[in-house]
Amino acid sequence: MPVRHRLALALGLAALLAQVQAAPPAAARMFDPETFTLANGMQVVVITNRRAPIVSHMVWYRVGAADELQGHSGIAHFLEHLMFKGTREVGPGEFSRLVQRNGAQNNAFTSFDYTGYYENVARDRLEVMMRLEADRMANLQITDAVVEPEREVIIEERRQRIDNDPGAQLGERLQAALFVNRPYRVPTIGWAHEMRGLTAADEDAFYRRWYAPDNAILVVAGDIDLATLRPLVEKNFGGIAARGVAPRHRLAEPPALTPRRVTLQSESVQQPSWVRSYQAPSYHTDARSAAALQVLAEILGGGSTSRLYRRLVVDGKVASAAGTSYDPDALDRAVFSFYASPPSGGHVEPVEQAVGVEIDRLLRDGVTAAELATAKSLLQAAAVKARDSLTGPARTIGAALATGGTLDELEAWPEKIGAVTAAEVAAAARAVMLPENSVTGLLLPKPTS
Repeated sequence: MPVRHRLALALGLAALLAQVQAAPPAAARMFDPETFTLANGMQVVVITNRRAPIVSHMVWYRVGAADELQGHSGIAHFLEHLMFKGTREVGPGEFSRLVQRNGAQNNAFTSFDYTGYYENVARDRLEVMMRLEADRMANLQITDAVVEPEREVIIEERRQRIDNDPGAQLGERLQAALFVNRPYRVPTIGWAHEMRGLTAADEDAFYRRWYAPDNAILVVAGDIDLATLRPLVEKNFGGIAARGVAPRHRLAEPPALTPRRVTLQSESVQQPSWVRSYQAPSYHTDARSAAALQVLAEILGGGSTSRLYRRLVVDGKVASAAGTSYDPDALDRAVFSFYASPPSGGHVEPVEQAVGVEIDRLLRDGVTAAELATAKSLLQAAAVKARDSLTGPARTIGAALATGGTLDELEAWPEKIGAVTAAEVAAAARAVMLPENSVTGLLLPKPTS
């Protein structure tokens, strides 16, 4: 299982601690962004970074797979593909050719809670990217001629990413078991049988409901300041009319009554693996608990010095890999996971027992003062390191704003992490790691007959 929320991964502990200790008090802030909002409701954020004459131009829409109508799974991801298929001014396939002709790199992504599009480009070509993004925000042409062949593309993408990958198949089933009623139980790419039924009319209705300036966030990071950026944004995006996008709705989850277990056997699996996931708070639902869980994830699974790795891999030798995963950027509930794999030729039962011992020890004894201090220093130092990146700050800010956060909350994140106490970590762990709140997954080789 990937660990998606540890900026400190692969950075030296000594170097990170040195950065934190050397940083002046003002450096505790994250990115020092500036912001304004257009008359049509589009929020604009600029993060000035003068290290190179390039910028990252990102348009985020507050819509994702969790906003799809029941029976239309995959429609948000499908629309991401269709956004490259042409407008009244830019023909099919011409968008990417224009981006490349101007020396830019571009891509897009769809999550449960947001969809994003970006171009990394030389500063003097920024307005070209703005014109292209503004055009497809307002003038996308969705017809059967582009939908029919592209539907086959997304179905083939599902075959490659999910149907041919037992680990991804298990992940889908775990998510569906963990969330009983919330839309996070449906995969972002969609269920294959529903993807086949998506039409041009479906996609056009989804586009017209959600893709509007008053549901968008523009984040520009790099060699530009607000005074230079503002007239460009007003010129290119200011004339697009707001649509009055309705608030997003999330269903409530019924109480969890029992632990669940999912086992997948496959002939493609050579090495077994084990995972246990819990529903957990996000920053949008419970910011104090989310901060405590971020610190806990670092203590338990933050690399080769973490508690799980040391006790299961280095000392106990019952696992070849062990760690945690926690991503608190969600509009609704998040997921906190443990994962581990046995050594080559080993079995998952000793791994599961060993992780269970560590969970029990955590719930009984909490974390030590030394573990707490180290984890907080690592996370805060990673924030210092992240300022050097061009796209990292833009991605962090876009994801936070698209899931209900604010710039003030994001800028205060280092202090929020620094204020986490051992008691808060223990309380957050005990609230989340209840047996009935868990789903355990096993990925096993299929026995030969």
